[in-house]
Amino acid sequence: MKIAIIYKSLTGNTKMIAEKIKETVSKEDIIYIGEPKDNIDADLYFVGSWTDKGMCSKEIVEFLKKIENKKIAYFGTAGFGGDAKYYDTIFNRIKSIIPESNKVIGYFFCQGKMPIQVRERYVSLIKEHPDDKNLQVSVENFDKALSHPDDKDLEDVKEWVHKIL
Repeated sequence: MKIAIIYKSLTGNTKMIAEKIKETVSKEDIIYIGEPKDNIDADLYFVGSWTDKGMCSKEIVEFLKKIENKKIAYFGTAGFGGDAKYYDTIFNRIKSIIPESNKVIGYFFCQGKMPIQVRERYVSLIKEHPDDKNLQVSVENFDKALSHPDDKDLEDVKEWVHKIL
């Protein structure tokens, strides 16, 4: 089986997941690992991205729209973590852009650390709106995300890859 691992990573989180996928599949099956590009012909595509306002990156959107008659397993990282409903919502948005001729065989999400500017923005907003409890939750979530993807996330992705294969 020819396997391609295509991903876009902003802070290195999604790259960590892609590397774990690479370690988990048979080396002989991997025909490509890296950022999206044209003319990748595989039987199975592991495609992943960081999350940008509830959607994958623009580069991954464009790549997914071009794939026809293939098997796709999607993986992603998101700053907000630990909520299966949130991950389902993101995945369903992404799945809606994938041409129907493809077979989407699963997805994996985990939390990922965010750029420090995100926390700074939350703290600034708290100063302007000290009674906004949601902003405090956002800061706490940011701090929790700093350790992700963690060892458990990487073990979970390994198990997911085995299920996909």
